[in-house]
Amino acid sequence: MQLPLVLALMALLTGPALAAESKPAFKSDPAKGQQLAATCAACHTADGTRGLPANPILQGQHPEYLVKQLTEFKGGKRENAIMSGMAAPLAVEDMKHIAAYYASKKAPTGFAKSKETVALGEQIYRGGIAARQVPACAGCHSPNGAGIPAQYPRLGGQHGEYTEAQLLAFRSGARGNNAQMTTIANKMNEREIAAVADYIAGLR
Repeated sequence: MQLPLVLALMALLTGPALAAESKPAFKSDPAKGQQLAATCAACHTADGTRGLPANPILQGQHPEYLVKQLTEFKGGKRENAIMSGMAAPLAVEDMKHIAAYYASKKAPTGFAKSKETVALGEQIYRGGIAARQVPACAGCHSPNGAGIPAQYPRLGGQHGEYTEAQLLAFRSGARGNNAQMTTIANKMNEREIAAVADYIAGLR
């Protein structure tokens, strides 16, 4: 084979690989995320902090978790008419920008509201319910509710009402995007769910 032909073939084979290597790695941009999140403010407030208890606090949440939820709303794995519509037009890059914006904010602090159930809530969060093989929440979500990035979401400071609603949704099957949480919630009664959700609201 003639040398010019060999060189031409090498160029064809290595060209795409070199182009791929030269492409810069994606980097989330919180500033762009803030612009994209403008429509989120109606439910989650301008910076994702303490809005209505029916809506989750996004401020300080792990970006990987936020991207996962947006992806599952868009794909239908997690059902919510409003959020499915909001996520539908978002590209994965948009989701990462939005998640980076909310994650860049300091996580808010909250407080438990029920003195009567705080001891029960603490017992479940830190020790689980051994008789029914309910694991301690702290094992995955950390003792202070900070969660583990890329694995488990931050819970500390979240609206107690929202956490309670999600646990009940896992138990009923209305929320089906986490088999582990469905199994756990199915082993808990409503009083226990309310108690641990209220306790979580005061973690910091």
